[in-house]
This record gives sequence, structure tokens and C-alpha cells, in this order.
Amino acid sequence: MLTWNTLDILSCGAGTPSTTLALMSCQNAQRGPPYPYPLVPVYDAVIFCDLHSEPGWVYEQAAFAAAACREAGIPFYRLDADLYGDFTRNFGRARTACIPFWTLGDDGKKGKMPRQCTYDYKIKVIEKFVRYELLRYKPRERTLPLDVHAHSLHMGIMWEERRRARESRQTLFVNRYPLVEMGWTRADCYAYNKNVWGLATRASCCLFCPYHTNYFYRYIREYEPGCYACALQVDTLVETHQARPPLKSKLFLSKSRKRLRDLTAEDCQDKQTFLYFQTPVWNGF
Repeated sequence: MLTWNTLDILSCGAGTPSTTLALMSCQNAQRGPPYPYPLVPVYDAVIFCDLHSEPGWVYEQAAFAAAACREAGIPFYRLDADLYGDFTRNFGRARTACIPFWTLGDDGKKGKMPRQCTYDYKIKVIEKFVRYELLRYKPRERTLPLDVHAHSLHMGIMWEERRRARESRQTLFVNRYPLVEMGWTRADCYAYNKNVWGLATRASCCLFCPYHTNYFYRYIREYEPGCYACALQVDTLVETHQARPPLKSKLFLSKSRKRLRDLTAEDCQDKQTFLYFQTPVWNGF
């Protein structure tokens, strides 16, 4: 082993809150102790998992955070986690990551699939990288006791999402949620990014995440047609192919349990905003 030092890692989705944490860490690194944001460490690694299926603004925000980290001397890593490619290649042919699609049975019963995609394509990918690239374990090498739950994985969960702040299932990590501890909301994070760094940020969420509003799909159809085509491809795929193992219910991206092509203007009146200087700002969902 090269080191037994404990590591502070940021899982950076490059949305509003994780970008805030990355930039706060940069400020701390540049100013030195006492840190202006004591609950945010100078990270040993900021890790962005590229799902190959994010809106354009996410990649712009990731590039901004990477440049800030580079200037502050904080390592920024972009890992390949091709959820989009894996899903479109394998759905209907083999098992795929469990995405929380909205379901509708022939009897009209509504439901939702469980969510496993974040764990499979972010958390596990990050742990594998830390294990083999940063801690220098060899394949199949047993985890040393000094590394068990010794390292911190920080996540951009905000105060209003605090119910999502859970303990880690990983061998190496304990989870940390600085924004929850600080009581920071999405509006607080947006204001920090905008006021301190001049960066107007939006949410990070893959193009075919069923948690999106219908407004999101209307927006990308108009302003990011390439992204809309990707989402439409997935929606068509789950319409025309049977999951493996087979399901009795139909799967949908839209909470309205409609195909994206069938969403009406009335369906898309679910835009989510927060206030910035008394002006409503769309959150990106």
C-alpha cells in the first residue's frame, strides 16, 4: 500500500449542490485555514461520473468545476460510466440497471420501479476508482482494516433533500453531507455559485431520469434537440421492448404515464422554480 491516509472524496454530479461543494473546497484551498467553509474539506479527489446522458449545461458546469479545481490544486477526475450506452444496447436483451420508471398495469394500477442506477453507475464506480487507482489495491486483494470506513464520500444533498442522506453501504466510505449540516437549500447553493463564481447552475440528472418534470422534456425538445432525441429513444425502447426479466406493467419516463411524444402543453405546466432576488429560477428538473 502507498498510503494509509484517510481520503476526502467528493461525488460530483456537476449539478447545483455538488458544484457548490467543489467550489467551496477550491475557496478553502486558495485561502487556507481557517477555512471560510469549515465543514467542506479540501478534497483529495473530486470525481465526476459521465453517464453519457446529461443535458448540455451539466457538462458546462463540470468543465467549470474542473478548471476551478485545477487552479486550486485539487485533483478532478472524469470517469466513464456509460449508463446511456449500456441501457440502449441491453434493454430487452439482458438485465440492465434498475431505473425508477413509472409503471402502469393493464388493470390501471400505477407504480414505480426501484432505483439502483445511481448506486451502480456512480457510487460503485467511484469506490472502484478509489480502491484501485488512489489506494492502489490489487484485484481481489482484501481490504485492510485501516481502510474500512476510513474514507469520507461527500455528496451534494441539500437541506430540503435531507431524507436522502443515508449511511454508506460501501466498505471504504462513510457518507458526509455538508450542505445538510450547513442547512443550505438549492436557492442558497445557486446564489453562492452565481454571486461568488458568476456561474448560473441547474440540476444534474440524466436525460431519461423519470424524476424529471414534463416541463424538462418540453424544454430540451425546444432548446437541446439532441438531448431530447436521446430521451425519446429510451422512451421508445421501453415501449417497444420487454424488460428482462419480463414485467407485466408498461414503463414510462413521464410521471403522467404518457409517451414523451404525447405530452401536451397542459401536461408540461409543472415547472419547478425557486427565488433568486425575488425572481423565479428554474431548477433544471
